[in-house]
Amino acid sequence: MLGLGANPIEYLTHRSGDWALRLLLLTLAVTPARQRLDWAWAAPLRRTFGLAAFAYAMLHFTTYFALDQFFDLAAIAEDVLERRHITAGFAAFLCILPLVITSTRGWIRRLGQRWIRLHRLAYLGAIFAVLHYLWLTKADLLAPLLHAALLAGLLATRLAWRSRTRGES
Repeated sequence: MLGLGANPIEYLTHRSGDWALRLLLLTLAVTPARQRLDWAWAAPLRRTFGLAAFAYAMLHFTTYFALDQFFDLAAIAEDVLERRHITAGFAAFLCILPLVITSTRGWIRRLGQRWIRLHRLAYLGAIFAVLHYLWLTKADLLAPLLHAALLAGLLATRLAWRSRTRGES
């Protein structure tokens, strides 16, 4: 069979969320890898990984919205307001949605420097996604804590790079 277990909806929800977070962190790792390893060729991968992360996030959200909640907007709104892991997950999704919309060359050209500022939402989205995973997990916190540590490392690298480049100007 497919190996979906006793609860295939839960399995699909969790696996799609896992891959969305992994790919989002991989997306955020592209720039530091390019800078540290001089991998100019990796630049286009950032968009590819980001779009793949969104595809998995969309599958994650759609599974919850359609298969778990059966399109019940009132139940979803109640979940968002009352369950902090759902609130964090919804916030993560809302952070990355405008990034996908503005990821085309046309939007990059239209927004100019504002595009760069807007796309920093990826870091906020990743923070919310890690919180979503951490707050969702009830027993074995190893995986969410590893994701949190990776994100902390990526944020620290980003902050160190920004402080160095500001000091050079």
